[in-house]
Amino acid sequence: MGNCCRSPEAVAREDVKSSNYSGNDHGRKEKSGNKQKQKQITVLTDIKKENIEERYIIDRELGRGEFGVTYLCIDRSSRDELACKSISKRKLRTAVDVEDVRREVAIMKHLPRDSSIVRLKEACEDENAVHLVMELCEGGELFDRIVARGHYTERAAAAVTRTIMEVVQLCHKHGVIHRDLKPENFLYANKKENSPLKAIDFGLSIFYKPGEKFSEIVGSPYYMAPEVLKRNYGPEIDIWSAGVILYILLCGVPPFWAESEQGVAQAILRGAIDFKREPWPSISDSAKNLVRQMLEPDPKLRLTAKEVLEHHWLLNAKKAPNVPLGDMVKSRLKQFALMNRFKRKALRVIADFLSNEEVEDLKEMFSKIDTDNDGIVSIEELKAGLHKVNSQLAESEVKMLIEAIDTNGKGTLDYGEFIAISLHLQRMANDEHLHRAFSFFDKDKNGYIEPDELRDALMEDGSEDCTNVANDIFLEVDTDKDGRISYDEFAAMMKTGTDWRKASRHYSRGRFNSLSVKLMKDGSLNLGNE
Repeated sequence: MGNCCRSPEAVAREDVKSSNYSGNDHGRKEKSGNKQKQKQITVLTDIKKENIEERYIIDRELGRGEFGVTYLCIDRSSRDELACKSISKRKLRTAVDVEDVRREVAIMKHLPRDSSIVRLKEACEDENAVHLVMELCEGGELFDRIVARGHYTERAAAAVTRTIMEVVQLCHKHGVIHRDLKPENFLYANKKENSPLKAIDFGLSIFYKPGEKFSEIVGSPYYMAPEVLKRNYGPEIDIWSAGVILYILLCGVPPFWAESEQGVAQAILRGAIDFKREPWPSISDSAKNLVRQMLEPDPKLRLTAKEVLEHHWLLNAKKAPNVPLGDMVKSRLKQFALMNRFKRKALRVIADFLSNEEVEDLKEMFSKIDTDNDGIVSIEELKAGLHKVNSQLAESEVKMLIEAIDTNGKGTLDYGEFIAISLHLQRMANDEHLHRAFSFFDKDKNGYIEPDELRDALMEDGSEDCTNVANDIFLEVDTDKDGRISYDEFAAMMKTGTDWRKASRHYSRGRFNSLSVKLMKDGSLNLGNE
């Protein structure tokens, strides 16, 4: 799905609400007549509406993205265990949103059946949601498997890269750009050592014709190609993202890193790759050569999927060094996986609070600013309205945010766009949301998060190894080593650098839209062209 004008926080908010989804959900908390009408949307026009629970038992939550919540589901007739991604219709606010869902289903049906792509069994729809019923992948995420392995080598990294590139080649052959390649979007089918690795998420994918260019900023920050930030890209961006994954597979950290999103973007645009840090000196020249050619800043010179698969390092993957890359690489990968889990939970808590409090006030504010009641606000109405409600925002900041959200240059904001800007500013303006999230974990209210409190909070998400996970997180976050996490340590974890395994890619996308405007203004988009 690819609507960059939808509120990232609203998306997160809807996901939190929909975690209580059942087939009999009759739209709790729906107050406006507008939203009641939205429940009647038909998304998949070629299928009959039916209650999914008549055919499937909807079981525990398996995971969630920014658009859908995925559940374990059981076919009532065959008793087969499957996965069901449910996309709540409450968040489909525009025709573009509806089209995004249709496109995700169309792409999954369009791509041929392949052992490296999760199989869509069927798409169905009821009054409240669209449901994608797919094969179940029980083997866990890519990084988690690597971390659990005793022996991780260049040869293993080559095998993973080959699978990822086969997915990319298949997509490109069939006129699809994936647009969001990252490790979390690859799961192992089962827990066996030789389990196939499968691509699971085509929510941001798009159909393309040769030579066609796109301008919408999508994807996850650390995996974005420079031409995405420049808003002029084609299928070559998938090769770049796969190159970033390969770099991480070999050394445990992303190639382009900084303490701020602007710094990350500038590092991507600069394109300087570090091959000096450990373990790079001991990695084969052939592997380094492939990384360089996949992370070629000029998309015209970058390798194609076919050329990557024909590169001698991948052709001779079975001959690649089988020497362990070292505990340091594994510990780096593990750290990223753990921080993501903790941050994802905290972001969901924040989103939950936003849904209960700020949004009603923002609805009221929108009504006051929308003086002619046409459901959209002009830039003049916005400026006057923000002044009326005593906003501390400078005019230049208002203009920059409007430019970032209003990507088609229409000079107005609809309700969703207004909410996106407002919640973004509220979240960035103070630490109140972080305090709320901290309080959620600090159950006994003693000012610290203890290991058992963290373990219990993570267990709510159905994680099995919560004691070990909690202990590992403590090793990273508890910087003064007193056996508990203070508010300052929690805030530092949430704020330090950028969480490169973003739980909410939609949120990061909104931020990167804004950032792209900044980069245009300060000349950063010319980096790497010098």
